[in-house]
Amino acid sequence: MLLQLKDVFLNEGSSQQFDYSLPMNEIDIGGDYPFKSPVSVHASAVNRAGLVELFVDAVFDYTTRCDRCFEPMVKHMELSFTHGLATELIDELNDDYIETPDYTLELDDVVISDILLNLPSKNLCREDCRGLCLYCGQNLNNGACACQKQDVDSRLEILKQLID
Repeated sequence: MLLQLKDVFLNEGSSQQFDYSLPMNEIDIGGDYPFKSPVSVHASAVNRAGLVELFVDAVFDYTTRCDRCFEPMVKHMELSFTHGLATELIDELNDDYIETPDYTLELDDVVISDILLNLPSKNLCREDCRGLCLYCGQNLNNGACACQKQDVDSRLEILKQLID
């Protein structure tokens, strides 16, 4: 969505509101497409004392697999972001502001970047997920497996005797 923000930049105290759905179903993350439904985006650009700020709220369901047991899971997420907007940047290395030289901003790019940067690095179906058995692959959340787990490195056998 291309935002026309000239009125906001030129009029102190003015603001604009934006509500729309952003389809992200074609975004591939690790060979999976986790955004099955569109992201609901609410954004507002506000000029406060000559400084323009962009406030973004994104609500979506993130479909993935648990990192421990590999079971499918859906995580409802609500993220909020704030960005300063400027018509020109004095320092090119300044990433505190988003440059909008012609008073326009492609909001989709900003929202997609913010969402991807704030996705969890570890996805768990629940906090106490026990994962899979290293030997047989049984999902330990569904019960214990029957495999023998007596593989002990011969160099550590003496330590095992101390425990028994």
